[in-house]
Amino acid sequence: MANDDGIPENFQSNVAPITTGRFNVAEIAATFPAASDTMLVDQYLTDRPGASARIFRIYKPIPPHFHRECDEYLYVFSGRGTFWMKDASTVAAFAPGDLLFFERGTVHALPEIVEEPVIFLSVDAPRRSPKDVTFVDPSDGTPESFVKQNSPVGY
Repeated sequence: MANDDGIPENFQSNVAPITTGRFNVAEIAATFPAASDTMLVDQYLTDRPGASARIFRIYKPIPPHFHRECDEYLYVFSGRGTFWMKDASTVAAFAPGDLLFFERGTVHALPEIVEEPVIFLSVDAPRRSPKDVTFVDPSDGTPESFVKQNSPVGY
């Protein structure tokens, strides 16, 4: 029998789960590829039921979408662009040092990348599964076209 992630219940890892951590955002961000066929590439730092933390790079404008499972806190580490929440009338510029927050179910989009690389530190509470993305217009994408995941740091 397997858990929700497809890992057998009797699986024994030789790596202890992360219970504390120190992460260098700049070093991790530097490992992201220069281009991607997905809209973003992410790296989970922590992945616990109560919350997950990730660093991700945006490669293409992100169409309107929402997440069913979590509230999302996005800290802008680098890059500039525009972002809106709820509807396009709220569009505003973002820059390093900004913190964007929205509750689960809030439609949001990143229509314009002004300066690259756009890197976010994200905290999702509770945990956001990689498949938790619903595009307002289903023809805009799928979970697979949305994100490519790197292996978790320290796992």
